[in-house]
Amino acid sequence: MNKFEIRTQKKKTAVVNAALKLFKEKGFVHVSIKDIAAESGVSSVSLYNYFESKEGIVKECANVLMQTTLHMAEEIMKQDIDFKDKIIQIMDICADQDYQLLGSPGAVEDHVLSSLYSENTNKIRIQMLQELIELAKKEGAIHSSVSLETVLELLNAIGTIQLSWAKSGNYKVKMAEMNRLLLFGLIGNG
Repeated sequence: MNKFEIRTQKKKTAVVNAALKLFKEKGFVHVSIKDIAAESGVSSVSLYNYFESKEGIVKECANVLMQTTLHMAEEIMKQDIDFKDKIIQIMDICADQDYQLLGSPGAVEDHVLSSLYSENTNKIRIQMLQELIELAKKEGAIHSSVSLETVLELLNAIGTIQLSWAKSGNYKVKMAEMNRLLLFGLIGNG
């Protein structure tokens, strides 16, 4: 990368970090491009040049969080541990990453933010889940007769429930319970 590209990347990173902080504190609707610019130290004009819109910033925030999640999940998949432990750890990481953006009252109640976030994370999330499910089937942890589509639909339904838990304040406890219930229901007694 040349110096211009390095500067541009640093500015984009500052914008994403500022946006994540502000969206979590206030929600999408109550944060303006001007707010993000002030928090990040990057001009509003540059924000529009880099991301085109506030929705573009949410898309990049979602991408950054999901890439981090994907990297962490890949590291866990490389470990020599039982598949059940791998998938519990990965699901906990996914819940924590979502909670980083959607875990505050301002963000949770903001349906625009949660919708944009979900739309922009689903592709990466589905790819990661498909790999996990296929590995689980190969290892015999998920019965081969259960279709990938059915598992993804079940996980999507749990994601909807997850959003309501973020409002309640006991999100992490509820997600841990759901993960264990879901996994041991699919995998067997554990």
